[in-house]
Amino acid sequence: MKTGLIVTGGKLDPAFAGDFLRKWAGPGENAAAGNFGFDCVIVADGGLELAEMLALTPTAVVGDFDSVKPEVLEKYRSASRILWDVHKPEKDETDTELAIGTAMKLGCGRLVILGATGGRLDHELSNIHLLKSCLDAGVDAALYDAQNRVSLLTRERVFHRDGIYGKYISFIPMTEKVRGIRLTGFKYPLSGRDISIGREAGLCVSNEIVEDTAVIRIDDGILICIESKD
Repeated sequence: MKTGLIVTGGKLDPAFAGDFLRKWAGPGENAAAGNFGFDCVIVADGGLELAEMLALTPTAVVGDFDSVKPEVLEKYRSASRILWDVHKPEKDETDTELAIGTAMKLGCGRLVILGATGGRLDHELSNIHLLKSCLDAGVDAALYDAQNRVSLLTRERVFHRDGIYGKYISFIPMTEKVRGIRLTGFKYPLSGRDISIGREAGLCVSNEIVEDTAVIRIDDGILICIESKD
Protein backbone atom coordinates (compact mmCIF):
# COMPACT_ATOMS: atom_id res chain seq x y z
CA MET A 1 0.00 0.00 0.00
CA LYS A 2 1.36 3.39 -0.99
CA THR A 3 1.62 6.08 1.67
CA GLY A 4 1.24 9.65 0.49
CA LEU A 5 2.18 12.95 2.10
CA ILE A 6 0.02 15.95 1.31
CA VAL A 7 1.37 19.41 2.15
CA THR A 8 -1.26 22.11 1.86
CA GLY A 9 -0.95 25.88 1.93
CA GLY A 10 -2.47 26.37 5.37
CA LYS A 11 -0.84 27.46 8.59
CA LEU A 12 2.03 25.13 9.44
CA ASP A 13 5.12 25.64 11.59
CA PRO A 14 8.17 24.54 9.53
CA ALA A 15 10.02 23.45 12.68
CA PHE A 16 7.16 21.15 13.66
CA ALA A 17 6.84 19.82 10.11
CA GLY A 18 10.54 19.00 9.87
CA ASP A 19 10.58 17.28 13.24
CA PHE A 20 7.39 15.37 12.43
CA LEU A 21 8.74 14.08 9.13
CA ARG A 22 12.08 13.05 10.63
CA LYS A 23 10.27 11.09 13.35
CA TRP A 24 7.97 9.55 10.73
CA ALA A 25 10.92 8.37 8.67
CA GLY A 26 12.89 7.08 11.64
CA PRO A 27 16.65 6.40 11.63
CA GLY A 28 16.64 3.54 9.11
CA GLU A 29 16.25 3.15 5.36
CA ASN A 30 13.18 5.40 5.13
CA ALA A 31 15.16 8.40 6.30
CA ALA A 32 17.80 7.80 3.64
CA ALA A 33 15.33 7.13 0.84
CA GLY A 34 14.37 10.75 0.22
CA ASN A 35 11.01 12.42 0.90
CA PHE A 36 11.17 10.88 4.37
CA GLY A 37 10.12 7.49 3.04
CA PHE A 38 6.78 8.56 1.54
CA ASP A 39 5.85 6.91 -1.73
CA CYS A 40 4.19 10.07 -3.06
CA VAL A 41 4.37 13.73 -2.08
CA ILE A 42 1.51 15.91 -3.26
CA VAL A 43 1.86 19.65 -2.68
CA ALA A 44 -1.07 22.03 -2.83
CA ASP A 45 -0.53 25.64 -3.85
CA GLY A 46 1.19 27.60 -1.03
CA GLY A 47 2.54 24.34 0.36
CA LEU A 48 5.30 24.68 -2.24
CA GLU A 49 7.12 27.15 -0.02
CA LEU A 50 7.12 24.71 2.87
CA ALA A 51 8.17 21.91 0.52
CA GLU A 52 11.17 24.00 -0.44
CA MET A 53 12.12 24.54 3.21
CA LEU A 54 11.88 20.79 3.87
CA ALA A 55 13.76 19.84 0.69
CA LEU A 56 10.82 17.76 -0.51
CA THR A 57 10.61 16.65 -4.12
CA PRO A 58 6.92 16.68 -5.10
CA THR A 59 5.43 13.84 -7.07
CA ALA A 60 2.59 16.17 -8.01
CA VAL A 61 1.66 19.81 -7.49
CA VAL A 62 -1.93 21.01 -7.62
CA GLY A 63 -3.83 24.27 -7.20
CA ASP A 64 -4.29 27.72 -8.65
CA PHE A 65 -0.96 29.01 -7.27
CA ASP A 66 -2.36 32.37 -6.25
CA SER A 67 -0.46 32.30 -2.96
CA VAL A 68 3.02 31.11 -4.04
CA LYS A 69 6.05 33.36 -4.41
CA PRO A 70 6.92 33.59 -8.13
CA GLU A 71 10.54 32.53 -7.57
CA VAL A 72 9.46 29.38 -5.71
CA LEU A 73 6.91 28.53 -8.38
CA GLU A 74 9.52 29.01 -11.11
CA LYS A 75 12.00 26.76 -9.30
CA TYR A 76 9.57 23.87 -9.26
CA ARG A 77 8.28 24.63 -12.75
CA SER A 78 11.76 24.03 -14.08
CA ALA A 79 12.14 20.71 -12.22
CA SER A 80 11.56 17.50 -14.13
CA ARG A 81 9.27 14.58 -13.31
CA ILE A 82 6.66 16.60 -11.41
CA LEU A 83 3.01 16.18 -12.37
CA TRP A 84 1.22 19.54 -12.59
CA ASP A 85 -2.51 20.05 -12.16
CA VAL A 86 -3.17 23.75 -12.67
CA HIS A 87 -6.57 25.31 -12.00
CA LYS A 88 -8.12 28.76 -12.17
CA PRO A 89 -8.76 30.48 -8.81
CA GLU A 90 -12.51 30.37 -9.57
CA LYS A 91 -13.00 26.63 -9.08
CA ASP A 92 -15.40 24.36 -7.21
CA GLU A 93 -12.77 22.34 -5.33
CA THR A 94 -10.36 23.53 -2.67
CA ASP A 95 -6.65 22.92 -3.23
CA THR A 96 -6.66 20.27 -0.50
CA GLU A 97 -9.54 18.48 -2.19
CA LEU A 98 -7.60 18.47 -5.46
CA ALA A 99 -4.53 17.12 -3.68
CA ILE A 100 -6.51 14.28 -2.11
CA GLY A 101 -7.99 13.39 -5.49
CA THR A 102 -4.52 13.33 -7.03
CA ALA A 103 -3.20 11.11 -4.23
CA MET A 104 -6.00 8.63 -4.84
CA LYS A 105 -5.28 8.60 -8.58
CA LEU A 106 -1.65 7.80 -7.75
CA GLY A 107 -2.82 4.78 -5.77
CA CYS A 108 -2.22 5.98 -2.22
CA GLY A 109 -4.05 3.91 0.36
CA ARG A 110 -2.80 5.95 3.29
CA LEU A 111 -2.52 9.75 3.56
CA VAL A 112 -0.69 12.01 5.98
CA ILE A 113 -1.94 15.58 5.58
CA LEU A 114 -0.02 18.59 6.89
CA GLY A 115 -1.08 22.23 6.83
CA ALA A 116 -4.82 21.54 6.84
CA THR A 117 -5.57 23.01 10.30
CA GLY A 118 -4.81 26.04 12.40
CA GLY A 119 -5.61 28.78 9.91
CA ARG A 120 -8.96 29.85 8.52
CA LEU A 121 -11.80 28.02 10.23
CA ASP A 122 -13.76 27.52 7.00
CA HIS A 123 -10.82 25.72 5.40
CA GLU A 124 -10.17 23.69 8.54
CA LEU A 125 -13.76 22.44 8.77
CA SER A 126 -13.79 21.72 5.04
CA ASN A 127 -10.58 19.71 5.37
CA ILE A 128 -12.02 17.63 8.21
CA HIS A 129 -15.06 16.89 6.07
CA LEU A 130 -12.80 15.89 3.19
CA LEU A 131 -11.72 12.94 5.32
CA LYS A 132 -15.16 11.50 4.55
CA SER A 133 -14.21 11.14 0.88
CA CYS A 134 -11.13 9.21 2.00
CA LEU A 135 -13.21 7.00 4.25
CA ASP A 136 -15.64 6.27 1.41
CA ALA A 137 -12.73 5.30 -0.84
CA GLY A 138 -11.15 3.02 1.76
CA VAL A 139 -8.17 5.36 2.23
CA ASP A 140 -6.69 5.70 5.72
CA ALA A 141 -6.20 9.47 6.12
CA ALA A 142 -5.42 11.84 8.97
CA LEU A 143 -4.69 15.54 9.47
CA TYR A 144 -1.68 16.39 11.63
CA ASP A 145 -0.51 19.53 13.36
CA ALA A 146 1.66 20.27 16.39
CA GLN A 147 -1.16 19.46 18.82
CA ASN A 148 -3.61 17.19 17.04
CA ARG A 149 -4.15 14.16 14.87
CA VAL A 150 -7.62 14.16 13.30
CA SER A 151 -9.22 11.15 11.62
CA LEU A 152 -12.62 9.53 11.15
CA LEU A 153 -13.74 6.20 12.49
CA THR A 154 -16.60 3.76 12.12
CA ARG A 155 -17.35 0.49 13.86
CA GLU A 156 -14.16 -0.18 15.85
CA ARG A 157 -10.67 1.09 16.59
CA VAL A 158 -8.01 -0.11 19.00
CA PHE A 159 -5.69 2.44 20.61
CA HIS A 160 -2.36 1.62 22.23
CA ARG A 161 -1.33 3.94 25.02
CA ASP A 162 2.26 4.16 23.77
CA GLY A 163 1.13 4.94 20.22
CA ILE A 164 -1.42 7.72 20.57
CA TYR A 165 -0.63 11.24 19.42
CA GLY A 166 -1.38 12.97 22.72
CA LYS A 167 -2.82 12.51 26.18
CA TYR A 168 -6.41 13.29 25.25
CA ILE A 169 -8.81 11.59 22.84
CA SER A 170 -12.12 13.10 21.82
CA PHE A 171 -14.89 11.63 19.71
CA ILE A 172 -17.26 14.09 18.03
CA PRO A 173 -20.20 13.07 15.84
CA MET A 174 -19.71 13.55 12.11
CA THR A 175 -23.09 12.11 11.21
CA GLU A 176 -26.29 13.48 12.72
CA LYS A 177 -26.46 10.56 15.15
CA VAL A 178 -23.91 7.99 16.32
CA ARG A 179 -25.43 4.95 17.97
CA GLY A 180 -24.19 2.37 20.41
CA ILE A 181 -20.88 3.86 21.51
CA ARG A 182 -18.89 1.50 23.74
CA LEU A 183 -15.60 2.56 25.31
CA THR A 184 -13.30 0.18 27.20
CA GLY A 185 -9.86 0.93 28.59
CA PHE A 186 -10.67 4.64 28.83
CA LYS A 187 -10.86 6.84 31.94
CA TYR A 188 -14.51 7.48 31.13
CA PRO A 189 -16.04 4.23 29.79
CA LEU A 190 -19.34 4.02 27.97
CA SER A 191 -21.71 1.19 27.22
CA GLY A 192 -24.16 1.56 24.36
CA ARG A 193 -24.62 5.34 24.44
CA ASP A 194 -25.96 7.42 21.54
CA ILE A 195 -24.84 10.97 20.78
CA SER A 196 -26.11 13.47 18.23
CA ILE A 197 -24.85 16.67 16.65
CA GLY A 198 -25.84 19.46 19.01
CA ARG A 199 -26.91 17.09 21.78
CA GLU A 200 -24.56 15.33 24.23
CA ALA A 201 -21.75 16.07 21.78
CA GLY A 202 -19.50 16.90 24.72
CA LEU A 203 -19.97 13.47 26.29
CA CYS A 204 -16.94 12.04 24.49
CA VAL A 205 -14.59 15.03 24.68
CA SER A 206 -11.24 14.90 26.54
CA ASN A 207 -11.14 11.24 27.41
CA GLU A 208 -7.90 9.45 28.33
CA ILE A 209 -6.52 5.93 27.98
CA VAL A 210 -5.90 4.26 31.34
CA GLU A 211 -4.92 0.77 30.18
CA ASP A 212 -2.28 -0.47 27.75
CA THR A 213 -4.95 -0.69 25.07
CA ALA A 214 -8.35 0.93 24.72
CA VAL A 215 -11.14 0.12 22.29
CA ILE A 216 -14.04 2.09 20.88
CA ARG A 217 -16.91 0.32 19.14
CA ILE A 218 -19.98 1.91 17.58
CA ASP A 219 -23.05 0.35 16.02
CA ASP A 220 -23.80 3.04 13.47
CA GLY A 221 -22.52 6.44 12.35
CA ILE A 222 -19.21 8.21 11.90
CA LEU A 223 -17.09 9.89 14.57
CA ILE A 224 -14.38 12.51 14.27
CA CYS A 225 -11.48 11.23 16.36
CA ILE A 226 -9.13 13.91 17.70
CA GLU A 227 -6.00 12.87 19.58
CA SER A 228 -4.59 15.97 21.29
CA LYS A 229 -1.70 17.15 23.40
CA ASP A 230 -1.42 20.38 25.44
